[in-house]
Amino acid sequence: MNLTGKKAIVTGGSRGIGKAIVMELAAQGCSVVFTYQNSEEAAKQIEFEASKDDVKVLGFKANAASFQEAEKTIQFALENLGGVDILVNNAGITRDGLLLRMSEQDFDNVISANLKSVFNYTKAAIKPMMAQRYGKIVNIASVVAVIGNPGQANYVAAKAGVIGITKSNAKEFASRNINVNAVAPGFIATDMTAKLNDKQKESMLANIPIKREGKAEEVAKVVSFLCSSDADYITGQVISVDGGMAM
Repeated sequence: MNLTGKKAIVTGGSRGIGKAIVMELAAQGCSVVFTYQNSEEAAKQIEFEASKDDVKVLGFKANAASFQEAEKTIQFALENLGGVDILVNNAGITRDGLLLRMSEQDFDNVISANLKSVFNYTKAAIKPMMAQRYGKIVNIASVVAVIGNPGQANYVAAKAGVIGITKSNAKEFASRNINVNAVAPGFIATDMTAKLNDKQKESMLANIPIKREGKAEEVAKVVSFLCSSDADYITGQVISVDGGMAM
């Protein structure tokens, strides 16, 4: 894989899987604008670590749930990178709880951050991609979108929607040489999973044939592949990186 000279936007790129994606794309020679909301110090550190002679890595503070801020992100990338070849929709949050106890606000916030954000950034980025007749869009879904998970009705619904919009957009944009795919991570070691207690982790691992947590870097490498010319004949697909959970 070689992404030398390409320009990417990664939403939610200051930690976890998003950070790993930013670092992997930069390592492959791709310049990156990544969004963050609160972690300005972490964003500056990523800029320092990932930037090199011919690779720009720039953080941009934005709320992915806002269409106006998505437009500002795209404009920032166009002005500072000179184009947009790749979009990775990774931004998301969780507000877990049983449906009977889940507030309307927690449901709406998760749908906005995880699903509407994909609409926002895809709509904002698609014009320059269509004009150049080239683009790679990778949406980060989740294994739970395929198998469900109690206590995560909002998150599961959002990520299932991500899979749906991936397939629809893949058909809409294929004639313009724009590939749209999704990656569905499983139990990946991140700050989010670090909050689980030992019993919860044991329960999760019991359902993974490979019997271990995944690494954010393992997800990032699949994303990088889908962003490369090696994946030019792949579109509308959902690739699980889950150790076999969804078999």
